[in-house]
Amino acid sequence: MPGIATTGAIALCTAFALSAVSMGSRAAHAQDALPPGDEVARRINARDAGAVATRKLVMEIVEKDGTTRTRSTRAYRRRFDADERSILFFDAPANVQGTSLLTWNYDDASREDAQWLYLPALRKSRRIALSDRGRAFLGTDLSFEDMKNETHVSLADYRWESVGEEEVDGHRCIVVDATPVDAETARALGYGRLRLRVDATIWMPRFIEYWEPGGAPLKTVRLRDVEQVDGIWSARRIEAENLQTGHRTVLRFEEIDHGSEVPEELFTEAAMRRGAP
Repeated sequence: MPGIATTGAIALCTAFALSAVSMGSRAAHAQDALPPGDEVARRINARDAGAVATRKLVMEIVEKDGTTRTRSTRAYRRRFDADERSILFFDAPANVQGTSLLTWNYDDASREDAQWLYLPALRKSRRIALSDRGRAFLGTDLSFEDMKNETHVSLADYRWESVGEEEVDGHRCIVVDATPVDAETARALGYGRLRLRVDATIWMPRFIEYWEPGGAPLKTVRLRDVEQVDGIWSARRIEAENLQTGHRTVLRFEEIDHGSEVPEELFTEAAMRRGAP
């Protein structure tokens, strides 16, 4: 009965086609259901990071052969209305003792954020130029821009696009691509693209991939041991790895305190020269 066989084959093909259309429709609907990328970025910036923060930060710089250098620092952060300022003081070892990094983050995207680096050997601070913000920060696998953006992402420097969902360490994350707005910005940042996996519950990135402006994979950053401290979601460990050199940097946050007073005058160039309180 060839007519019946042909009819059955057509019916089967039709069923497969309808199934594929249905699956494609569901996938498209799921994609449409994701918040837009710029909305995810805004939610990251709106996340409660605490009005103040005092922490001990231990930096471990790990060479490809496993050799490790350790630096001890003290970090302070404070909200100034909608803006945020932070300062990092190096305590040890001796070759970086007295070095400090001051950052002013502005909520207004039309204002340029600012950073200053104080080197005790020069006995003066210098402002980090916008063109230098993609440079590595004191031999680590994090740039000056990365250090500035611990609690924020830049809405002005990137175009943001939600591209899907993934699970990271058991947590549902929205996957967002961030692409610099132009070639000049990409050169200054040192990145051609970022892919963030943003925890959809607490709006904190848990895993970030970075590519060079030319398209080559550059590094990854993972936020580990995320837990609430004084009611504030905090990452106790950040791991950055350079995919091209095998070099790694591990940041360990200890003695996190979101309750103690942090004076306003701590976030000035004069305070950089005076050193940690």
